[in-house]
Amino acid sequence: MLYQFYEFQHSVWSPFRHAAEKMEEVFRSPFMPVSYTPMGRAIAASCHLFERVTRRYIKPEFGLHKTTIDGKEVAVEEEVVLHKPFCELLHFKRDAKRNDPRVLLVAPMSGHYATLLRGTVEALLPDHDVYITDWINARDVCTSHGSFNLDDYIEYIMYFLHHLGPNTHVIAVCQPSVPVLAAVSLMSEDDDYCVPSSMTLMGGPIDTRVNPTEVNKLAEEKDIEWFEKSVIAQVPVNYPGFMRNVYPGFMQLTGFMSMNLDRHVGAHLDLYNHLIEGDGDSADQHHLFYDEYLSVMDLPAEFYLQTLKTVFMDHALPLDDMNWRDRKVHPSAIKKTALFTLEGEKDDITGNGQTEAAQTICTHIPQDMKKHTLHPNVGHYGIFNGRRWRTEIKPMVAEFIRQHDKELKK
Repeated sequence: MLYQFYEFQHSVWSPFRHAAEKMEEVFRSPFMPVSYTPMGRAIAASCHLFERVTRRYIKPEFGLHKTTIDGKEVAVEEEVVLHKPFCELLHFKRDAKRNDPRVLLVAPMSGHYATLLRGTVEALLPDHDVYITDWINARDVCTSHGSFNLDDYIEYIMYFLHHLGPNTHVIAVCQPSVPVLAAVSLMSEDDDYCVPSSMTLMGGPIDTRVNPTEVNKLAEEKDIEWFEKSVIAQVPVNYPGFMRNVYPGFMQLTGFMSMNLDRHVGAHLDLYNHLIEGDGDSADQHHLFYDEYLSVMDLPAEFYLQTLKTVFMDHALPLDDMNWRDRKVHPSAIKKTALFTLEGEKDDITGNGQTEAAQTICTHIPQDMKKHTLHPNVGHYGIFNGRRWRTEIKPMVAEFIRQHDKELKK
């Protein structure tokens, strides 16, 4: 009933939200004398804030239509090259003839859309041929397509790597670090010719026993049955995935925001003040961030629960006890794929050392094919987005990829 109540709440607020939009238009109109008064600006700002807090945020667009290569502006076209029930493989096709490294960027399926990595893609585009996993909102996937769990996620990664072919470089941001490492382990054990040339894991929960964060502690305080009863809901009738069991995106968002509630409340109060003061640039920056942050997707219940148990409760991968379907996953089988692990010093979601643990369990990767970096004064999102990512971290990733690109070595 939780999901149904959430939908009902949105329906109840809808007429008030539309009324607030119209009232804001009135009190911002240059033809209304009151719009030039402090009272008029305060009313308009209040209406704007109310509308933003009660609106339903849809999936944002990547909006990456151009990049700069060798000082020249080049057009970029987004094209879906593969479609699976729960994911599309999206290619950012550049209008340039270059032999740049091919990169599969695996976005997290953890509540936000793949567009959260817009800045990651934008920084990679000038020097790489970029593909990304664009996960589909589970509420929009009909139940006729069946379930989707962590094993399916791993299979999708292997499928995409086979489609892209040999000498692909894979980058996993946060949550997919575990399934990406599992997929590369399985492909390496099979001596698969499409095993990636390099694997970059960024802020991923490889071993959550190391410096556990509040997120990790919550997973260990409760058993899997508690999560199944408390956070799993069925998709309401007004969506294609009606009756599918999901972990609703709004619940994930509530958890994220509660961790830094003061900061989010302060940000919205700042928005109110910026609107009154007429500081449009600051207001626009707020809109850009929260349009993305508040856009969330539902996760398939099977995937969420299996990930929770395998990664955060059983610590199966670092304990050499992880299985994919009927096979054991052996990270020690990886021999030909270079490994780069990155962490942020101030990451409050993935503790320091959790991603670096991959260096220990991948025992047969030659030392000259391994690299680890703990970036100072960088939080979780700063690892893959923002100024520090663009100016300091991305150049290291690009250098590592080129160093281990077989085509460039010919």
